[in-house]
Amino acid sequence: MPAMTVKAHYDGRTIQLDEPIKLVPNARLLVTVLEPADEIDTDWPDLAANALANAFGDNEPEYGPAHVLPR
Repeated sequence: MPAMTVKAHYDGRTIQLDEPIKLVPNARLLVTVLEPADEIDTDWPDLAANALANAFGDNEPEYGPAHVLPR
């Protein structure tokens, strides 16, 4: 069986696959537990702002829409 990634969730009792797939008996599985989606999303704005701030040095000119928009 080829390796694949399948979305799943834990319903409080068992792990439930979110996609129908056929598994053979004793198929080897890897389970990765992820953070809740709302916790992941809250970090993205700060991460993006920090990355942008680090992309340019203190002596860089200010770039505005005219510098990035097509003329």
